Amino acid sequence: MNPLLDPNFAYLFLVTGVLLTLMAIVTPGTGMLEIGALFCLALAGYGVYYLNINLWAPILLVLSIIPFVYAIRGKRREVFLILSILAVAVGSVFLFTTEDGKLTVNPILAFVTSVLAGGFLWLIVNKTLQAHLSRPRHDLSTLLGQLGEAKTRIQEEGSVQAAGELWTARSEKAIPVGSRVRIIGKDGFVLIVEIDKSSDSK
Repeated sequence: MNPLLDPNFAYLFLVTGVLLTLMAIVTPGTGMLEIGALFCLALAGYGVYYLNINLWAPILLVLSIIPFVYAIRGKRREVFLILSILAVAVGSVFLFTTEDGKLTVNPILAFVTSVLAGGFLWLIVNKTLQAHLSRPRHDLSTLLGQLGEAKTRIQEEGSVQAAGELWTARSEKAIPVGSRVRIIGKDGFVLIVEIDKSSDSK
């Protein structure tokens, strides 16, 4: 039997893909989460195409994004995050059925996966939002001229380690991961950086 047509495998790919998609909304810019989400959702989509499904379940999965967006805005975060997690759990568990409407996903697998996925999403979202909403301890003006290290690929957006902290940064030219960079400006709480020319000349 094709494992991609096993409802349990399709269910796991679906949950993983949805989680990666939601996490990509919280932490955009790296591209890795988006690629992983696309890959998992494509594999799950193969199963959805060939297996029997409840038509309301994928609608519920799509709607789970709405409370999630409200959750990351910080207002009544816990309530909206719980609603989003429940929508993902119910929509994914009840998606695959037999022709007579019986659920085909193993209930133990569904329970364990839902608990782990929900707990993981709760922890990551809260920690990420706390980091985003916290005020930097430094005056960004004091960082001008300092050196840092590109922790992600930087162009329109990326991350730089400087002065012992991780900062959102952008550059006019693409900067690969691991490059030594110099801070040349700021835009609000975003650092403007360029590749450190002194390190290139060595």
